[in-house]
Amino acid sequence: MHAHLPHVPSVHVRAVITWLAIFPLVAIGMTALAPLTGDWHPALRALVLTLLAVPTAVYFVVPRLLAAHSSLKRRQASKR
Repeated sequence: MHAHLPHVPSVHVRAVITWLAIFPLVAIGMTALAPLTGDWHPALRALVLTLLAVPTAVYFVVPRLLAAHSSLKRRQASKR
């Protein structure tokens, strides 16, 4: 007997969801950090920004977007 596995979105859908999580975090982070990091080397600014944005995306934003996507797919499937 096989357990029912939850639907896993395609790699393309996951890429879009990840971008939807990362882009706003990076845009907001760049704006918020600009006054503090304006004189820093770009690599150091990128390091600090990614240290904040990536964990936020991975642990908070992407799971919520994936759940919303899954919920939308379930609603669409139930209408059929």
